[in-house]
Amino acid sequence: MVIFTCSAQHAAVNSGQYDFYGWMPNAPSTMQEPPPTHKGRANEASFLFTLPDVQTTVNIIATVWLLSMEAADARHLHEFVEEHFTEDFPNHKVKVFQRELKRLSKEIQKRNRGLELPYNFLDPKLVESSIAI
Repeated sequence: MVIFTCSAQHAAVNSGQYDFYGWMPNAPSTMQEPPPTHKGRANEASFLFTLPDVQTTVNIIATVWLLSMEAADARHLHEFVEEHFTEDFPNHKVKVFQRELKRLSKEIQKRNRGLELPYNFLDPKLVESSIAI
């Protein structure tokens, strides 16, 4: 559970932030007016007046861009640089885990070939092995 939470789950919610929030109307960081209370009364002008100002938008998009960037020293889930185990059984389990991650990565890449907009955020080759901010 710890490995999943600090790798795949984090990648699922973090890696695509800029893709989603980079277009501010998808999720405005602030609203300058309360939401409409009656259906049919909102129009384009009231919608635009409700959105945050340019400086706020720039600050939020820059923050989301920074949070979505991969760290320069990133280590991915399938990479095991340090050897923490000397016994055969845990080393075998690490190798089995790595093989399964490679298989999943190939499956994800194969599935994505047919998609207009591929979903790569959970490809084990791209998922960081920890949370790095």
